[in-house]
Amino acid sequence: MNDPLVSVVIPTFNSEQFLEICLCSIVKQTYFHVEIIVVDNYSADKTREIAQRYGNVVSYRGLRSTARNVGVNLAEGELILSIDSDMELTPNVIHECVDKAENGYDAVIIPEFSIGNGFWAKCRALEKECYFGDDLIEAARFFKKKTFETIGGYNSELVFGEDWDLNLKLKDAGCKIGRTTSFIKHHEGALSLRKVVQKKHYYGKTLSIYQKNHPEQARRQLKIIRPAFLKNWRKLYSDPVHTFGMLLMKGCEFEATWAGSLSTKIKSKRIK
Repeated sequence: MNDPLVSVVIPTFNSEQFLEICLCSIVKQTYFHVEIIVVDNYSADKTREIAQRYGNVVSYRGLRSTARNVGVNLAEGELILSIDSDMELTPNVIHECVDKAENGYDAVIIPEFSIGNGFWAKCRALEKECYFGDDLIEAARFFKKKTFETIGGYNSELVFGEDWDLNLKLKDAGCKIGRTTSFIKHHEGALSLRKVVQKKHYYGKTLSIYQKNHPEQARRQLKIIRPAFLKNWRKLYSDPVHTFGMLLMKGCEFEATWAGSLSTKIKSKRIK
């Protein structure tokens, strides 16, 4: 077989809600030379049982960023696709990524649509639509394994922005980054404001590490009003209710992220 092997790496933790949808979407790709590697953080639900029906499962206790590196290290493919367990690939994603790699691209960005139930999920979907084609927010998920190894993989210290960090390292290394027209469906489920705030508070715990490594980029990314919103003002203007909700949600995320960062700094000073 002349087609290069693509290794799809998926970190999991209690991911039974959407994992089967994710894995089925990989099996149904128009590109067939694929292996699946699930790196599971000792889930207590049916995650492991579901994953074992589709591919290789390895147990690893640690951060998501490190779990991605573990999966890539185990990968036999020369091409890597790194996704989350709540992501569903549209049928031609991998085929299009492979075509990009064979045409000289070192890495590929795949656009994401957000889908879910309820008001806050619709607000998130509106936000994600504003980011299509935005180099400030979108980051590569598909790359050549040699390229990944050359730039050192994901930063194992980050629980926040590890995808942004990797994308910036790709750019700094002079890598050629392409985009697909095929996209990923990101399942948000029944999104709640409380859930969003809790997640961002957790992410904020390593914010200072990302800021230290990429101060200028962090300043531009960590804003309530991002350039993408101004660029897509017509889209937001046409849906004022969900635009208001989105901005409220971004404000809560902003506060929660910085609160998480501050709590880590205070804890660090106490330890010293």
